[in-house]
Amino acid sequence: MANIKDVAKLANVSVATVSRVINNKGYVNEHTKELVMQAIKELNYVPNEIARSLYRKSSKIIGIIIPDLKNEFFNDMISGVEEVILQHGYKTMLCTSRESLEREKEYLQIFSTHKIDGLILCSNSPDIASYTNLDIPIVALDRIISKDIPSITSDNYMGGILAANRLMVANCVNIVQFRGPKTLSPANERSNGFLHTLHQHSNLNVHTVELEFTPESITDIHNFLQAHPEIDGIFAASDIIAANCIRCLKKLGRDVPQNIKIIGYDNTSICEFMDPTLSTIAQPIVSMGEIAAETLFKLINNEPIEQMHISLPVRLIERESTK
Repeated sequence: MANIKDVAKLANVSVATVSRVINNKGYVNEHTKELVMQAIKELNYVPNEIARSLYRKSSKIIGIIIPDLKNEFFNDMISGVEEVILQHGYKTMLCTSRESLEREKEYLQIFSTHKIDGLILCSNSPDIASYTNLDIPIVALDRIISKDIPSITSDNYMGGILAANRLMVANCVNIVQFRGPKTLSPANERSNGFLHTLHQHSNLNVHTVELEFTPESITDIHNFLQAHPEIDGIFAASDIIAANCIRCLKKLGRDVPQNIKIIGYDNTSICEFMDPTLSTIAQPIVSMGEIAAETLFKLINNEPIEQMHISLPVRLIERESTK
């Protein structure tokens, strides 16, 4: 396979001249440019993106770190991010951390090697300095990681309030929230909004169960619901957790929504396929990704951004599980 040195040798020019032609940077007279283009054609040379980046100091690659690709929430979010990235003529380097700090460190090394132009980050790493040391624009997505790094989130606190109010309207008095891990800031914000609203009413009995977003959590859900048959209202940290609650309740012989009301979170496609269909708090998932990418390109182009931290509104989508 031909390389840039082969092209330079055939065209009888320097490697720097070939780079200027390839990247359209700097002056090269038309005759020399034609020689280089002819050599590229004869050798069927395809410029290596990393090699080109060393010359122009731009890889045209945007790095993305998300926790999990199995979660539809992140799939929808990335579709918004990638659409904007492609529109700007860039490519993506997508990495999944599984919430592992060690994996993130490995990706940092890869990003440094490939000289990415920017990073969209969905991380809980306390070591923010490792990212800022890359010396590239960074935008946080779905969570705030630093007051100095722009972020795009949704109003998780309001999401908790909406869920609490709907369960109270449905006359639920023995309520449990199956919340996400305390290491996740969105989970904390949802829980805070939910509990603050319910704790203003002394007649309510409120339980909290912290869960990891893993398949094993269904066992914890089943055990709690079996031990607390009085529960008549559930707020789940995700639509997947809510779906697992419905599965457990069916095994326990409890009817949704006749005996118990359930609200999920995210408004993913599973909501429409559940029986009963699932009420949920809808986040503008795709828009979050799009705005994050647009914000990143403003930073790359040294354009001002209007807000450091953008929080998009959420809304309650009511379906059969709360009616």
